[in-house]
Amino acid sequence: MVVAGPFRRIFGQREGFCPAPPDHSTDDPVRSPVEPESVVVVVTRGLTEIVVVGEDDTGLIANVTSLLFERNVNIEDLDQAVRDGLFRMTMRVDTDGMVCKQSTLREDLQNLGEELGVDVQVRFPSDRDTQSIAVLVTKESHCLEAIFEAWASGDLGADVEIVIGNHSDLEPLARKYDVPFHDIGDEKGTPDEGELLDLLAEYDADLVVLARYMRILSPDVVFRYESRIINVHPSLLPAFPGASAYMQAIEEGVRIAGVTAHYVTTDLDQGPIIAQRAFNVPDDATEEELQAIGQPLEAEALLEAIDLHLTDEVSVHRGRTRLRDPEESDAQLGAPEDLDRANPDRPVNGLGEYVAEQDDADDDGTETADDEVTGENSPEAEASE
Repeated sequence: MVVAGPFRRIFGQREGFCPAPPDHSTDDPVRSPVEPESVVVVVTRGLTEIVVVGEDDTGLIANVTSLLFERNVNIEDLDQAVRDGLFRMTMRVDTDGMVCKQSTLREDLQNLGEELGVDVQVRFPSDRDTQSIAVLVTKESHCLEAIFEAWASGDLGADVEIVIGNHSDLEPLARKYDVPFHDIGDEKGTPDEGELLDLLAEYDADLVVLARYMRILSPDVVFRYESRIINVHPSLLPAFPGASAYMQAIEEGVRIAGVTAHYVTTDLDQGPIIAQRAFNVPDDATEEELQAIGQPLEAEALLEAIDLHLTDEVSVHRGRTRLRDPEESDAQLGAPEDLDRANPDRPVNGLGEYVAEQDDADDDGTETADDEVTGENSPEAEASE
């Protein structure tokens, strides 16, 4: 959706009307009236991404959008949310017609952020020519191993710049591939999120991958990397969120279980689903047996999701993912096509075919099965005699 002026979406102006920047000299700065749940988030290609994160306050949206308007930057999409007093605004803007250099816009926005007490990140399309991945892990190795193997074979589509763990168990695996490993956990595995944010900024990660990272990210992390964090969960979400998903499947007696790769949001295991894989649950299966079946699928679904994100094949709209060009993609988002072909296609609800057959029979005078039952030799006829 193209916005005629940077304030049309925020202040409800009609299309084609480009207002002057608002006057911030009053004691009542403008707060956006747009509710987070009413905003449509659309991941768009070839646009500059601006993310603002900090303590919630009045006037944040108006100040940032005013600066963009003054530099002839057009806002294509804007999404904002507040969680636990923390404000996040993500904008995707068109800078083709701006009246300053990229370096100047970045510097101006960062200076404004310092004045407002918020963090401002700017990512131009040229910043994403060579993409980098930061992988977060705990102790399970299978997903990290799959990522490294895909990278070594040239199939990943990005460089693994850093591995960050809340335990040091997987440091030898990172060392094997000559990738820096940082343990940010204490003796109980509680991560230092300040250190995590510093490392992600230092390595300038384009994508954060949770390769069986067993910790919940705070809004302070999620907001800064909205639509750039992918997790894999061992269930067919939205079923069985949270810990011990395979055991939950066993306890509920499901016949089909699975895994899900999804974008991370501030709601646990509820982000937009990218890819899923399913498998049959054997009778009397143990948790360890389900893990043995599911872990290779976890790695497969995660790699599929990473590829779709890096190649920009998937977009997010109203909390759901979709392929940009379904006819041109060979991605497997769910069950294989063989399953669709194996499933029956009828009967389905409705009497359309049956009623049509009866009407045709009546029209040509053909005796139907019902006519035979009610004919001369029917029980009803015999009873009448």
